Amino acid sequence: MTHGMRGGDVYSSRQNGGDWRDNAARYALLPLRIFLGVTFVYAGLDKLTDSAFMKDSGAGSIGDMMRTVRDSSAIPALVDMALKSPSGFGYAIALGELAVGIGTLLGLLTRLAALGGALISLSLWLTVSWASDPYYYGNDLAYLMAWLPLVLAGAPLLSVDAALRSRRRNRSEGAYR
Repeated sequence: MTHGMRGGDVYSSRQNGGDWRDNAARYALLPLRIFLGVTFVYAGLDKLTDSAFMKDSGAGSIGDMMRTVRDSSAIPALVDMALKSPSGFGYAIALGELAVGIGTLLGLLTRLAALGGALISLSLWLTVSWASDPYYYGNDLAYLMAWLPLVLAGAPLLSVDAALRSRRRNRSEGAYR
Protein backbone atom coordinates (compact mmCIF):
# COMPACT_ATOMS: atom_id res chain seq x y z
CA MET A 1 0.00 0.00 0.00
CA THR A 2 1.41 3.41 -0.91
CA HIS A 3 1.06 6.61 1.06
CA GLY A 4 -1.28 8.05 -1.54
CA MET A 5 -3.66 5.14 -1.10
CA ARG A 6 -3.37 5.26 2.66
CA GLY A 7 -4.76 8.80 2.76
CA GLY A 8 -7.92 7.58 1.08
CA ASP A 9 -8.13 4.61 3.43
CA VAL A 10 -7.85 6.80 6.51
CA TYR A 11 -10.54 9.11 5.20
CA SER A 12 -12.92 6.27 4.44
CA SER A 13 -12.24 4.62 7.81
CA ARG A 14 -13.09 7.90 9.55
CA GLN A 15 -16.42 7.98 7.77
CA ASN A 16 -17.08 4.48 9.11
CA GLY A 17 -16.19 5.24 12.74
CA GLY A 18 -12.41 5.62 12.45
CA ASP A 19 -9.50 3.35 13.03
CA TRP A 20 -7.97 2.46 16.40
CA ARG A 21 -5.81 5.60 16.43
CA ASP A 22 -8.87 7.79 16.02
CA ASN A 23 -10.60 5.97 18.86
CA ALA A 24 -7.48 6.15 21.05
CA ALA A 25 -7.27 9.91 20.48
CA ARG A 26 -10.97 10.29 21.23
CA TYR A 27 -10.66 8.45 24.56
CA ALA A 28 -7.20 9.76 25.51
CA LEU A 29 -8.39 11.94 28.39
CA LEU A 30 -10.64 9.30 29.95
CA PRO A 31 -7.91 7.55 32.00
CA LEU A 32 -6.67 10.92 33.28
CA ARG A 33 -10.23 11.94 34.17
CA ILE A 34 -10.85 8.69 36.05
CA PHE A 35 -7.52 8.89 37.91
CA LEU A 36 -7.94 12.51 38.97
CA GLY A 37 -11.62 12.04 39.85
CA VAL A 38 -11.03 8.96 42.00
CA THR A 39 -7.96 10.53 43.63
CA PHE A 40 -9.76 13.73 44.56
CA VAL A 41 -12.85 11.91 45.85
CA TYR A 42 -10.58 9.70 47.95
CA ALA A 43 -8.56 12.70 49.22
CA GLY A 44 -11.73 14.56 50.20
CA LEU A 45 -13.27 11.56 51.95
CA ASP A 46 -9.97 10.75 53.67
CA LYS A 47 -9.82 14.26 55.15
CA LEU A 48 -13.50 14.26 56.15
CA THR A 49 -13.25 10.91 57.94
CA ASP A 50 -9.93 11.62 59.73
CA SER A 51 -10.90 13.09 63.12
CA ALA A 52 -7.34 14.29 63.81
CA PHE A 53 -6.99 16.13 60.48
CA MET A 54 -9.84 18.59 61.00
CA LYS A 55 -8.56 19.90 64.34
CA ASP A 56 -6.89 23.25 64.86
CA SER A 57 -3.94 21.62 66.63
CA GLY A 58 -2.53 18.26 67.60
CA ALA A 59 -0.69 15.46 65.84
CA GLY A 60 -1.88 15.03 62.25
CA SER A 61 -4.05 18.16 62.32
CA ILE A 62 -4.45 20.65 59.49
CA GLY A 63 -3.47 23.41 61.92
CA ASP A 64 -0.14 21.81 62.83
CA MET A 65 0.60 21.02 59.19
CA MET A 66 -0.06 24.64 58.17
CA ARG A 67 2.13 25.99 60.99
CA THR A 68 4.91 23.60 59.93
CA VAL A 69 4.92 24.71 56.27
CA ARG A 70 4.28 28.42 56.86
CA ASP A 71 7.89 29.63 56.74
CA SER A 72 8.86 27.45 53.78
CA SER A 73 5.84 28.21 51.58
CA ALA A 74 6.02 30.43 48.51
CA ILE A 75 3.19 32.63 49.78
CA PRO A 76 3.09 32.63 53.59
CA ALA A 77 0.06 34.96 53.47
CA LEU A 78 -2.02 32.06 52.08
CA VAL A 79 -1.01 29.94 55.05
CA ASP A 80 -1.75 32.81 57.44
CA MET A 81 -5.23 33.08 55.94
CA ALA A 82 -5.77 29.33 56.44
CA LEU A 83 -4.50 29.56 60.01
CA LYS A 84 -7.30 32.00 60.92
CA SER A 85 -9.59 28.95 60.88
CA PRO A 86 -7.61 25.76 60.25
CA SER A 87 -10.58 23.43 60.58
CA GLY A 88 -12.68 25.66 58.31
CA PHE A 89 -9.89 25.60 55.75
CA GLY A 90 -9.62 21.82 56.13
CA TYR A 91 -13.34 21.40 55.48
CA ALA A 92 -13.17 23.79 52.50
CA ILE A 93 -10.31 21.80 50.93
CA ALA A 94 -11.97 18.45 51.65
CA LEU A 95 -15.37 19.48 50.29
CA GLY A 96 -13.69 21.17 47.31
CA GLU A 97 -11.76 17.98 46.53
CA LEU A 98 -14.95 15.96 46.82
CA ALA A 99 -16.90 18.27 44.50
CA VAL A 100 -14.05 18.39 41.99
CA GLY A 101 -13.67 14.60 42.04
CA ILE A 102 -17.37 13.88 41.61
CA GLY A 103 -17.73 16.49 38.86
CA THR A 104 -14.71 15.05 37.05
CA LEU A 105 -15.88 11.44 37.31
CA LEU A 106 -19.39 12.27 36.11
CA GLY A 107 -18.14 14.70 33.51
CA LEU A 108 -20.46 17.34 34.93
CA LEU A 109 -19.24 20.90 34.38
CA THR A 110 -15.92 19.23 33.72
CA ARG A 111 -13.95 22.32 32.76
CA LEU A 112 -15.12 24.09 35.91
CA ALA A 113 -14.36 21.03 38.05
CA ALA A 114 -10.91 20.75 36.46
CA LEU A 115 -10.27 24.44 37.08
CA GLY A 116 -11.22 23.86 40.72
CA GLY A 117 -8.83 20.90 40.87
CA ALA A 118 -6.07 22.98 39.29
CA LEU A 119 -6.63 25.80 41.80
CA ILE A 120 -6.59 23.39 44.74
CA SER A 121 -3.38 21.83 43.41
CA LEU A 122 -1.85 25.26 42.81
CA SER A 123 -2.66 26.42 46.33
CA LEU A 124 -1.23 23.22 47.84
CA TRP A 125 1.90 23.53 45.69
CA LEU A 126 2.47 27.14 46.73
CA THR A 127 2.01 26.28 50.40
CA VAL A 128 2.50 22.65 51.42
CA SER A 129 4.85 21.21 48.80
CA TRP A 130 6.74 24.35 47.75
CA ALA A 131 9.83 23.40 49.76
CA SER A 132 10.17 19.97 48.11
CA ASP A 133 13.72 19.66 46.85
CA PRO A 134 14.08 18.82 44.07
CA TYR A 135 10.76 20.32 43.01
CA TYR A 136 9.53 17.15 41.31
CA TYR A 137 9.30 15.36 44.66
CA GLY A 138 6.26 17.49 45.45
CA ASN A 139 3.23 15.91 43.79
CA ASP A 140 0.98 19.00 43.81
CA LEU A 141 2.76 20.53 40.81
CA ALA A 142 2.24 17.31 38.84
CA TYR A 143 -1.46 17.33 39.76
CA LEU A 144 -1.71 20.95 38.63
CA MET A 145 -0.25 20.02 35.24
CA ALA A 146 -2.52 16.96 35.00
CA TRP A 147 -5.63 19.13 35.44
CA LEU A 148 -4.74 21.48 32.57
CA PRO A 149 -5.75 19.15 29.67
CA LEU A 150 -9.19 18.74 31.28
CA VAL A 151 -9.50 22.50 31.77
CA LEU A 152 -8.79 22.93 28.04
CA ALA A 153 -10.74 19.99 26.60
CA GLY A 154 -13.40 19.12 29.16
CA ALA A 155 -14.97 15.67 28.93
CA PRO A 156 -16.05 15.14 25.32
CA LEU A 157 -17.07 11.49 25.84
CA LEU A 158 -18.81 9.39 28.46
CA SER A 159 -19.91 12.40 30.46
CA VAL A 160 -22.97 14.32 31.53
CA ASP A 161 -21.55 17.30 29.62
CA ALA A 162 -21.45 15.28 26.37
CA ALA A 163 -24.98 13.97 26.93
CA LEU A 164 -26.32 17.48 27.53
CA ARG A 165 -24.45 18.80 24.48
CA SER A 166 -25.91 16.00 22.34
CA ARG A 167 -29.39 16.68 23.70
CA ARG A 168 -29.11 20.40 22.89
CA ARG A 169 -27.82 19.57 19.41
CA ASN A 170 -30.71 17.17 18.77
CA ARG A 171 -33.20 19.73 20.02
CA SER A 172 -31.81 22.47 17.79
CA GLU A 173 -31.75 20.15 14.76
CA GLY A 174 -35.38 19.21 15.48
CA ALA A 175 -36.34 22.87 15.50
CA TYR A 176 -35.10 23.28 11.93
CA ARG A 177 -37.08 20.35 10.53
